[in-house]
Formats: sequence, structure tokens, C-alpha cells
Amino acid sequence: MKPLFTALGLGIAFGALTAMVAPAFAQQVNVYSSRHYDTDDALYDRFTEETGISVNRIEAQADELIARMLAEGANSPADVLITVDVGRMERAEAEGLLQPYTSEVIERRVPAHLQHPDKLWYGVAQRTRIIFYSRDRVENPPQTYEALADPVYEGRICIRSSSNVYNQSLLASLIEVHGEETARDWATGIVNNMARPPQGGDTDQLRGIVSGECDISVANHYYFARSLVRNVDGLTGSTDEIGLVWPNQSDRGTHVNLTTAGMAANAPNSENALTLLEFLTGAYAQGHFASQNHEFPVIDGVETTEAAASLGTFKPDTTTPTASFVANAPIAQSIFNEVGWD
Repeated sequence: MKPLFTALGLGIAFGALTAMVAPAFAQQVNVYSSRHYDTDDALYDRFTEETGISVNRIEAQADELIARMLAEGANSPADVLITVDVGRMERAEAEGLLQPYTSEVIERRVPAHLQHPDKLWYGVAQRTRIIFYSRDRVENPPQTYEALADPVYEGRICIRSSSNVYNQSLLASLIEVHGEETARDWATGIVNNMARPPQGGDTDQLRGIVSGECDISVANHYYFARSLVRNVDGLTGSTDEIGLVWPNQSDRGTHVNLTTAGMAANAPNSENALTLLEFLTGAYAQGHFASQNHEFPVIDGVETTEAAASLGTFKPDTTTPTASFVANAPIAQSIFNEVGWD
């Protein structure tokens, strides 16, 4: 589904969404989502079938949605905000756009480390950031995030820019684990080891291994999983050339970022919003999120896709609070700027 508004169309969209909260449509919930999958229609149709609550969904980039909520202020019709990473949800939190939820269902189903400490948001699905390498050209791939900064890998690494929220969250987690000074040294080491200036998305980092531009890359797991089941130009057909490492299996575990959901601060349908938030932690919704993007569920007993499962088992980092990705984000960006990580 395409976004229903742009920054220039706020007035029109506001009028349309104001109509959503008229008394005649009491059994509804208004969702602002940065997910962009038409297949989510089936998810929300199922929710309506089970609860009788209709879903009005607005899709756009998270920053656009946050700007919209700020412009709407106390009159915002938004009930639920969904983002595809913790960093964007943090921006909403910092702007006071969220309110805490109280739910025994969410508390029971979602592990504590995947929830905001003040219950402002929780993880809907898990995204792991792992190390990929050329099977032919790398005999001893790095086994930890820290090892990526080893001078032995000078000129061999492809990685995205510092503006990428996945890298921001990774560095923020290293700040939490090791402290600012060690994290700065790590970022400096990564810059020294880059095979090329940062460019493109995660898929481009994987393509760099196939093309020979680099020997090692860092990417979220599902970008690789996608290439196993559908055609990805420059990658599908060459995946046998790429090996992978689940980092830090001998200590804290692999870094996990999250697709997140929270209740809007001025939600006009707060009870329905909570019903939806609880629904998203159920087996059907969790299976849907996994099947559409090869992400890992946040609850036990729900399987991911065969492609994601084929990447192997791993120990996730459950000791580093995901909330620290938010708290340490400003320091992480400062370090990126200092070390010249574009």
C-alpha cells in the first residue's frame, strides 16, 4: 500500500483522518506504520474478523509519520505507531508521542529485554545483524563484531553509512557493552578496514562480496534470506559463495534490532489500540511478520521461514537492553562523525 499523504498533503490527510474518529466509527483503530507490505492487509483483516474493530492504516516513512503526529498535536487520530527499527521509535518517544501500555498479555508473551522499560513500546519482530564473508577469499572470518576492527581485515570490509539506523544501533550496543572509548576505537578500526566508502543498502554490501569489491560485509540476516527464495539481482545464484557468522556466540550473543509497536500519546481509541497491540503478539500475527520478511518472532513456539531457519541456530544477545540503542544513539552519531565514518 502506498503512503496516503506527503508532507505537502498534511491538511488533506488530517481532514480525512479526522473523519475516522467520528462517533459513527467507534469500533476502529488508526495505525501509522512504516511497514510497506501490501500483504499486511491480510493481517489486519484477521484482526477485524476476530475483534470487530476496523483498521485504518496509513503508511509512510517513520520520520514522515512522526512529523505528521507532531503537526497534529493533541488532535492526532493516530492510535498505534509501528516502526521497522528501535531508533525511529526512539525519536517518537523523545518527542513525547507515545504513552505507556498496561497489558498482562504483552508482559507474559514478550521477553522483558524486548520491551521498553517504561512500556512505551515493544518488539514485534527480531532482526539480527550478522557477518558475511567470501568462502573463497577468507580463511578465518571474524567471529565477533569487535574482531571486524582487527587490522588483519584492512581494506576488506563493506558496510553501510553511519546514517543507517542498523549501524547506529550496533554501535550504540557496543557503547553499552564496552564504553565510549573502546567503541570509538572500534569505529576507527572499521573505517580503516573499509574496502570502499559506504554506499547502498544491506543487499549492496552482500553484492560487494560476489563482485569481489570486498571480502567481508555486515548486513541484517533477512536480506540474505530473501535471496534464497526469490530473485535478487547480483546476489541470487551466487549465495553459495557467501558464508556467514553469527557473531559473539562465545559471549553475549548476536546483536538484535527490532520492528516495534507502541501506543500513540493522544490515541482517541486507546482500548482498541491495546487490543491491536496484544493481537500483534499472538501466534497468527507473529507468524505473519516472520513469513513476510524472514524476521524472527519475539514469542516462543512460532517458526520463522525455511530460508531464515536455513541460516542456522544462534544465541541472541539478551543481556544488552534494546533501550540502550536509544539512550546511546547521540553518542554513537558523535563517534561516527569524529572518526570519519560517512
